Amino acid sequence: MPGDRRSGAPPRLTHVGTAGEVAMVDVTERPPTTRRAAAHGLVRCSPAAAAAIRTGAASKGDVLLTARLAGIQGAKRTPELIPLCHPLALTHVDVTCALDDARGGVWIGASARCHGPTGVEMEALTAVAVAALTVIDMVKAIDPWATIVEVALVEKSGGRSGDRRRPAGGPAPEARDGPPGSAGGG
Repeated sequence: MPGDRRSGAPPRLTHVGTAGEVAMVDVTERPPTTRRAAAHGLVRCSPAAAAAIRTGAASKGDVLLTARLAGIQGAKRTPELIPLCHPLALTHVDVTCALDDARGGVWIGASARCHGPTGVEMEALTAVAVAALTVIDMVKAIDPWATIVEVALVEKSGGRSGDRRRPAGGPAPEARDGPPGSAGGG
């Protein structure tokens, strides 16, 4: 198989056909396996915005709860947003949003699970991205410059490539591996 990481062949883009055209990957013959992916991100915001989130004073309501729900909805709607993503029967999505004073903003973590022929990495990443955009939408009256610092895949399991975890010290160090107060967080 071209680009199979186990074969030693050079990697290739899976969504590009032999003539260079955009193509959806055919997963018809792949056996379904349990798939899981986790992602995280960080929205930097001003101390005033963080205080409004903490005290519930944001004019649009509970920022962390709304962002969490938006992230779950985003994961479920991933194939509508990312053109070549397969629709998946997600069996679980979890989104955590927490103020992180040490990193100056809101830490967001998401995980997604399914039993199917392809992975849920994009669903976990979309959950974080949509939650992050929701945080910005809800605090923009207080901090119009709130910024998504990163959105990154942390780990995945299942499928042909097996279990993988982002190496320590690798790309995307801003959000680290956990919410504030956790073993991996700030």
